Amino acid sequence: MRKIIASTLMTLDGVVEDPGGFGGTSFGGWAQPYFGEEAVRRSIEKLASCDYFLCGRRTYEMFSAAWGAADGPYADRLRELPKLVASSTLSGELTWNATLLEGDAIAALKRIKEEDGGDIMMYGNPVLLHNLLENGLVDQMDILLLPVVLGTGTKLSGPRTGLELVQQETLPSGVLALSYKPA
Repeated sequence: MRKIIASTLMTLDGVVEDPGGFGGTSFGGWAQPYFGEEAVRRSIEKLASCDYFLCGRRTYEMFSAAWGAADGPYADRLRELPKLVASSTLSGELTWNATLLEGDAIAALKRIKEEDGGDIMMYGNPVLLHNLLENGLVDQMDILLLPVVLGTGTKLSGPRTGLELVQQETLPSGVLALSYKPA
């Protein structure tokens, strides 16, 4: 049985919006100074253990534009990894090795989780994360907590969910790598 791993970059004040600066916000790109060699290595390692990359429409559009033609091991792994896109506004064929989860995305993800194989990594999309948590589909939540306060932006939210810390590490940049499972 596959696991869904929800991974997010978050500021000390809980902001998860536009860490890479691809979303066009005035405060975007706040994660760039902290995304050093160790964070890149960890990201590639986590993606290597997965069979799918799950995202919503905005993350799909931003990532395909930003990473679709980029070079390097991280971009290469993202490009080769099959994407599952949960969206009620997209239709038809997608590019960047992506498949649209048409109809009920939650039901489709439940079926995919039941299959044998590697895990499903999800980045971004607080709305999708909320729905996954609400339906008990998140098996692991990885948070890279960055030592910055923004004071603006979309914060991590969801239904009340108890989590148990299963792993923690401090990266050389001061970033806390935290891994939780549902309690």
